[in-house]
Amino acid sequence: MTAQASRPLTTLPRPKTAEGKTRLLGVEVEFGGLTEARAARILAEGAGSSAQRRGGDFEVEGTPFGTCKLYMDTSYRDHDDTALGRAALDLARNVVPVELVTEPFAPDRLDRLDDVLKRFRTEGATGTRDGLFLGFGVHLNVQYHDGGVDHLWSTLTAFALAEPLLREAYDIDFSRRALPFVDPYPNGLLDALAMGAPTDVPALIALYLRLSPSRNHALDMLPIFAHLAPEQTRKALARGAGGTVSARPAYHYRMPDCRIDNPGWSLAGEWALWCAIEELAEDRGTLERLCTAWRKMRDDPLERLRGQLNGWTRQSRAILAEAGHERLEDRARALTG
Repeated sequence: MTAQASRPLTTLPRPKTAEGKTRLLGVEVEFGGLTEARAARILAEGAGSSAQRRGGDFEVEGTPFGTCKLYMDTSYRDHDDTALGRAALDLARNVVPVELVTEPFAPDRLDRLDDVLKRFRTEGATGTRDGLFLGFGVHLNVQYHDGGVDHLWSTLTAFALAEPLLREAYDIDFSRRALPFVDPYPNGLLDALAMGAPTDVPALIALYLRLSPSRNHALDMLPIFAHLAPEQTRKALARGAGGTVSARPAYHYRMPDCRIDNPGWSLAGEWALWCAIEELAEDRGTLERLCTAWRKMRDDPLERLRGQLNGWTRQSRAILAEAGHERLEDRARALTG
């Protein structure tokens, strides 16, 4: 039995940081169907705490996930003390999600957060598929093992080369395809990553910022890069990438839809998928096979002429299956419910 096969689905291959501390997980969940006030009360009741209002936001302290915030992701939430503000906020509820944001917590508490979301569902919470353009998502902020180029490159490359297969298996909702949150990585970035790890972290950051300086990807590396190289990242954003980024030593994984209203969906399932990505990152032999296969395919003039890499999902599936990494695709398909 391989180490991957014997390890639990929801355990990272490197669960500790380089300093020996448990790697923490922060979660953001977007949903409809409940007001932020009602969701905060539900969370507080389960935690034996109380919900406190802070401006347009609600906070619940003393949960297993630290102090949690619940709010509508709109500027109107700060103006609900006027009739016009309340009217605008009510109108926005048709398309703007309520967001639950946790503090970083130990991943072994994730099942307790799933229990909270089940209560939300029972009380009427809805996900992406409740409406045509409700692009609700779930974001996992996974603390990295270390800030070295080896760990960062392997994790980024494992995700990048597996992403086409995952997107096909996961069956991303139409609204998430139509909105810009989940653009696939450009082929040019995959070309560069498949050449092997850069010499150091600044070189990796420069490569990423040159080829894909956007936050609108399933795996957003900009929070990590802003943490490790704030000035380098700030300058790149100022040159045209746009927007701001909160620096933190965590992978910002934002591929999945929110399927909170699907009884077969869970955060644990999303987490298991991320754990499988890191399993692949640790398997350098298989990762190198994927890199080699990608380079050969991209060198094929016919593939260049077509402009679409229709055969990559087939090739990557075969390589992963031979190496015992079926978990990746299986986990993605399981999340469709």
